[in-house]
Amino acid sequence: MSPGVKIFGSPTSAEVARVLMCLFEKDVEFQLIRVDNYKGTKRMPDYLKLQPLGQALTFEDGNTTLVESRAICRYIANAYPEQGNRDLIGRGMLERASIEQWLETEAHSFDPPSSALVFNLAFSPLMGMEPDEEVVKDSKSKLNKVLDIYEQRLKEARFLAGDNFTLADLSHLPTAQRLVSNAGCRSMFTSRGRVNEWWQEISRRDAWRKVVAMQQEPPPMI
Repeated sequence: MSPGVKIFGSPTSAEVARVLMCLFEKDVEFQLIRVDNYKGTKRMPDYLKLQPLGQALTFEDGNTTLVESRAICRYIANAYPEQGNRDLIGRGMLERASIEQWLETEAHSFDPPSSALVFNLAFSPLMGMEPDEEVVKDSKSKLNKVLDIYEQRLKEARFLAGDNFTLADLSHLPTAQRLVSNAGCRSMFTSRGRVNEWWQEISRRDAWRKVVAMQQEPPPMI
């Protein structure tokens, strides 16, 4: 175990949730220092030394400091290879290459339209803003194309990179959860048989349930 691992951020942040999921999967002990996403310059001084721009996530492990969630997940999987889920980063060059391919697909093809939908359909109404209908239409079109590709891939394998749950699947969870739960996009998953089965399986993992429970906890009083 490594009690020196620290996460600065809020579990409600998709970036933070992705890293928390990875830590739970790898059975790595950590300390979460909750930082309210909306407090800006009022955030704790120690955090601002690490993250001067006040971004959503900072990860510390000894002398290592990282701020991008997918890079952090890769780091955790490589730094703690014998702990917890040993399949997250793959066990051979071909498997690792497949995982990287799907991680890139998630980051560049799945996440952008998904995040746009979450913002417009889930967050905008809470802020008294009207959703941008053109952005919603375009994002749905793009996401449907990605999910069609996933449907075909998942007819060939249980998970995106093969028969094991890996970072390729894990990385989708935070934004997909918001799409399904808060953005009214559940049917985009349930209408595709294999995508729906995949989503049901990965979202029921114990590690993800722990993250969801943390997201439902009240924020700290500051």
